[in-house]
This record gives sequence, structure tokens and C-alpha cells, in this order.
Amino acid sequence: MGGIGLPELLIVLVIIMIIFGAGKIPQIGSAFGNTIRNFKKSMKETEEEEEVSLEDISKNPELENSEEPKAVPENLESSEEAAPKKSSE
Repeated sequence: MGGIGLPELLIVLVIIMIIFGAGKIPQIGSAFGNTIRNFKKSMKETEEEEEVSLEDISKNPELENSEEPKAVPENLESSEEAAPKKSSE
């Protein structure tokens, strides 16, 4: 029970033929097939992108724990000059 059997499927097909006509059914099937093909293609591309990003993380251990890129001073000497050195006198 609860499944779609042959009688139900035939009724649905007859209703579709009445609504759209016999000439439109191949066009509808083709459009539906193209939609499914494009969906599968986009899912595959998404999986490949995720695999590439996971490989990048595994190659660079600094990326594993970082949520945002850290600011790195361009000139280390100038940043040391800006901050006065504490003396232990």
C-alpha cells in the first residue's frame, strides 16, 4: 500500500495527455531530462570544489584552525618601531 502501481501510473499519463496533448509530451520529457542532467552536473561540480578545498586544508595545516585570514604586517621593522620597546630598568 502507498506505492504507485501500474493502474495509477496509467491514470496519471492519461490526464497528462489530456492536459498537454500528445505533441507536447516529448518536449516536456526532454525539458525534464535536461533539468535532471543539469542538476547532476552542478552537484558533481560542487563535490569536486569541496574535495579541492579539503585537499588545500590538508596540505596547509594553518588553514585547519583559521576562520579568518590573519593580518600580517608588511614591514616587520616599521611595526616594531611603532610599538615602543619596554625596558626592564
